Amino acid sequence: MVSRQWLCLEPGAVDVGVLAFIAAEARELDGLLARVSRVAKLEGAPFGRTFEFHGRAAVAVANGPGPLLASRALELVKGRFDLDAIISVGYCGALEDELAANDIVVGAAVNGVEAREPAIDRGYIAGPVFSSDRVIATAEEKRVLRRTGAIAAEMEAAALAERARAWGIPFYCVRVVTDTAAESLPLDFNCYRARDGRFSRSRILLAALRRPGTLVPALRRLDQRCKTASEALGDFVADCRF
Repeated sequence: MVSRQWLCLEPGAVDVGVLAFIAAEARELDGLLARVSRVAKLEGAPFGRTFEFHGRAAVAVANGPGPLLASRALELVKGRFDLDAIISVGYCGALEDELAANDIVVGAAVNGVEAREPAIDRGYIAGPVFSSDRVIATAEEKRVLRRTGAIAAEMEAAALAERARAWGIPFYCVRVVTDTAAESLPLDFNCYRARDGRFSRSRILLAALRRPGTLVPALRRLDQRCKTASEALGDFVADCRF
């Protein structure tokens, strides 16, 4: 096990443990990493960074969408560090009609597994989160899932919550809305995943080029929505205490 000395804190700072932030895509971490200090590359991870978070040692890893890839990311981190908390961060689709783009969702539970809420003097929406190994792509799918009582849907948090519970480590789920309950995504991204579960950007591009007049502008709008969502998520998480 690697000690916490990998991060040298300012004199007088209290190192109370290593926080693990797990995302699907690196861009989901952009906003957070722009607001923390002493960011360094974590070797051996598809995308990994170490950094200082309010005087605490922290690590962030993105390894792709879905429970399998998220679990691998978490196992990589736990194999190197003693973890004080696991935080699932990233995008989500709204199931609740009142949620708007860039709203922050804090999971009170993920697929029935309880999660903690961070300490923060800012508003957010808390409630159950639905997690599955597929993109919830249409407004109709969201309407059906709303019957479960969940307010938002994502793809990685359940696997992380189960491991956190098994290991006795505090777990948090903090997400930002990229698509509202009434919105369908421009593509069914489930059709463009590689065998390992990652999204095939080349196949998505080819699909867009088959319908350039509609899909290219729609995907550009979604890309911009994701950029602003990353900023909103980073602003929020940077103010949290876990």
